[in-house]
Amino acid sequence: QVQLMESGGDSVQPGGSLRLSCAASGVALEHYDIGWFRQVPGKEREGVSKISMSDGSTMYADSVKGRFTISGDNSRNSVYLQMNSLKLEDTGVYYCALGTRPTRTYGLQANYDYWGRGTQVTVSS
Repeated sequence: QVQLMESGGDSVQPGGSLRLSCAASGVALEHYDIGWFRQVPGKEREGVSKISMSDGSTMYADSVKGRFTISGDNSRNSVYLQMNSLKLEDTGVYYCALGTRPTRTYGLQANYDYWGRGTQVTVSS
């Protein structure tokens, strides 16, 4: 059974940093794409970033480029999202998701087959 578990969410001030983790069980991530999404109440879930674990290629939403870095560790079967220079608008529940089919996009939810339960990130002053 494939399971994804996010961790690392917290409350921080603007300009702060957080590192989110996505740990997988029941599947070896090295062959698949892992995406990070976020959602705030009343808004659609939006794609933030994606890493293709097979070749390490990454994609980012324009809103987080230069501030967020996605990385993966096949030995730990985990993916990370380093978030720096956090802004108020980065607040939301962050989800990681696994896609079993390679795609050229990062933000289409239908491309992902398994989802974690999310971790809350709150940026406030």
